[in-house]
Amino acid sequence: MTTCNIAELTDRTAIRVTGDDARKFLQDVVTNDVTKAVDGEAVHAALLSPQGKILFDFFLLDRGEYFLLECARDTRDDLIKRLMFYRLRAAVEFEDPSDDIRIWAAWDGNPGCSEDVIKFADPRVETLGFRMIAPISDEMTQSECDAANEAAYHSHRISLGIPEAGKDYALGETFPHEADYDQLAGVDFQKGCYVGQEVVSRVEHRGTARKRIVPVRGDSDLSAGAQVSVGDSNIGVMGSVSGDRGLAMIRLDRAKKAISQGEKMHAGNIEITLEQPSWASFEVPTPNLPGAAR
Repeated sequence: MTTCNIAELTDRTAIRVTGDDARKFLQDVVTNDVTKAVDGEAVHAALLSPQGKILFDFFLLDRGEYFLLECARDTRDDLIKRLMFYRLRAAVEFEDPSDDIRIWAAWDGNPGCSEDVIKFADPRVETLGFRMIAPISDEMTQSECDAANEAAYHSHRISLGIPEAGKDYALGETFPHEADYDQLAGVDFQKGCYVGQEVVSRVEHRGTARKRIVPVRGDSDLSAGAQVSVGDSNIGVMGSVSGDRGLAMIRLDRAKKAISQGEKMHAGNIEITLEQPSWASFEVPTPNLPGAAR
């Protein structure tokens, strides 16, 4: 029997966005359609540079009188500054409620919560579970879920092949397609203009994403930051890891060529195999071997 697990994510917080123009303002700058954040659902979105690279990522919730952006704690202040840069004369204000809240994740079950807790399903992949924004006084571990730690949550995330900013890709250097935003409900290609939209649309229509973050399995424990190589050529880099599982940013065309030629891939000195995520429509090159991912 699978047991529900719950963990506090101490590296996450939230920003409250208020004002008469909040909806229009957010719709004009983020990658996803703000109007989808209804009936307690969240959207996964990013704020890009004009060159189309991810500067900030977050979950966005419409709370009626205000919006919440659940984001990384270490980028919160810079995100507020960037939003203020785009505000101009719009009637929008940004508040930091971080001293009063905590962020939790639950998976392998649906935890019961008090009415003071904001709970939403992770919009990227259903099996990721739920996120909760709770008052700092609310003891979420009293729910029917077993208390877990952040490492357990990230192990779960890695097992599903879901990248996270700062761990699997560098902010300011990565295009949405490279971080699988097009696959994980992070971009709406029908909503119209937003910052960096032209670049993202061009990549989508041309199908020119050569690099992707994909799951990796090693023949022993993997190391974050290790170079992924074929022979003397580097074709990628490892991001977050959990034992022999990990995520890596890979040049898929070079990986495909290497596999077709019977060459082995290594992360550092560990032999690895790429795996096909169940949620991905793009093809991950994998060896045609018994038991290998396809």
